[in-house]
Amino acid sequence: MSLLMDNQFGELPVDKSVDTKFFLESVAYLPPFFDCLGSKVFVPIKSDISGNITKIRSVYDKDPAKYATLQQIVESEKEAYGTEWPKVGATLALMWLKRGLRFIQILLQSLADGEKDENNPNLIRVNITKAYDQALKKYHGWLVQKIFKAALLAAPYKSDFIKALSKGQEVREEDCMASVRQFLINYTATVDAIYEMYTMLNAELDYSV
Repeated sequence: MSLLMDNQFGELPVDKSVDTKFFLESVAYLPPFFDCLGSKVFVPIKSDISGNITKIRSVYDKDPAKYATLQQIVESEKEAYGTEWPKVGATLALMWLKRGLRFIQILLQSLADGEKDENNPNLIRVNITKAYDQALKKYHGWLVQKIFKAALLAAPYKSDFIKALSKGQEVREEDCMASVRQFLINYTATVDAIYEMYTMLNAELDYSV
């Protein structure tokens, strides 16, 4: 389970603030996750996540002390950009990044919970569909939704997905899922905290692309 377990997210403090430096270090290892899904149709999500990480990092690097937490970045941009906010800067980048992170979370949680197509138990289309429908679909227009529907046809077998997550190593499914559950503890808490922060600051937008 090297791809995930080697780069676990840290436990959040009591106030659920997300340290920008540690967050950026952790999410930097996630884009290759989409290579495990096989289909090139997932490349746009991978590129989107990488691009948004870069945008957030560029803002953070300007003043690490001022932007020590993700909330400090969003609040500073709210003050700086006025009516343009939140559809601007790192606030917009983090808005889209958290949706990609939620996709990963729901997919992994679905697999860890044992959800499957009883007729095709070694396929992960059910899990990918659930993740896409809940995390990304509402923000995509008809054309993009059609592209991702086609991607499901090329979804890998669960056994191949697990092997890819394990960097080519042969591991037992139950061992892999145990590692996934461990990874999801702090990862899910972090993603939830970002969503809660966007709700609290009224920074969420529902437009589609």
